[in-house]
Amino acid sequence: MTTSGPELSEALARVLEPDLGIGVRVSGLQRLAGGSSRETWAFTAHLPTGDETRRLVLRCDPPGAPSSGLSLESALLEAARRAGVPVPAVVTAGDAHGPLGRAFVVVDHVEGETLPRRILRRVEADGTGPALTAQCGQALAAVHAIAPATVPGLTGGDPLEQLRGLLDVLRQPHPAFELALRWLAESRPARSAETVVHGDFRNGNLIVGPEGIRAVLDWELAHRGDPMEDLGWLCVKAWRFGGAHPVGGFGTVDQLVRAYEAASGRVIDRAALGWWEVLGTVRWGVICIVQTMTHVSGAHASVELAAIGRRVCEVEWDVLELVP
Repeated sequence: MTTSGPELSEALARVLEPDLGIGVRVSGLQRLAGGSSRETWAFTAHLPTGDETRRLVLRCDPPGAPSSGLSLESALLEAARRAGVPVPAVVTAGDAHGPLGRAFVVVDHVEGETLPRRILRRVEADGTGPALTAQCGQALAAVHAIAPATVPGLTGGDPLEQLRGLLDVLRQPHPAFELALRWLAESRPARSAETVVHGDFRNGNLIVGPEGIRAVLDWELAHRGDPMEDLGWLCVKAWRFGGAHPVGGFGTVDQLVRAYEAASGRVIDRAALGWWEVLGTVRWGVICIVQTMTHVSGAHASVELAAIGRRVCEVEWDVLELVP
């Protein structure tokens, strides 16, 4: 199975030939930081005609990991672009039966900042937090405008039941999460009409330039569901990265809601948004447990996955502060 270095460069060239031409070459292959469930590589493609080059990004499953549906992610990116969501253009995608030996998608490189703390420093210095927050609302409205039928294969289901079932399977005592799940079940708001949900729209999954959002990344958790889920997830404390404001560390809930309502035509129930923030916080805590267990079980050895386990107690504290 191809992993890195010359072998991966050669395999990538074979993958790109149908789209970029026979004789395309790959250079400058570099593994990028971030992402615990998939690998991200930046590289330059040298086109076979003249001296033209193209900067590209490879997203792929780690060697030996089960397929995570990257072919579905490429379909989502195409649908999102048609709906007006800023996303990288897809060059090609494939499954584990191709030259890379694992599922992958190749997209155009989009210049900009992705590291949350750097984004926070920039918006604080430039005073662009309100504008960035409004762009988040507009981008989410565009995500939720994607017709689910245009992306066959998206899963659905009840997120509260799924969390309850997953925590039961893990068989670990987490009283704070149990308390929150009970409150969520007792105070559940009316459900909104089902849409495409990004599933991980947050600071850290956006490429940001001086003018704002240039691309929305990491669609691996997309599914059919309640659009309020995305809004609540963006407000989860973990995604503020020390910032003072509740939306990504850079904006207010009022700024987000006003922009989303104007772009989508939907009216946001603030109490329902708070409910989804609690659910998102519990969800992040359970994800931390799952990612740690992925390492501990030996399914995929990763220091990053192991380290995420220390976040569980932080999330439990966040939950206790949120639940009335």
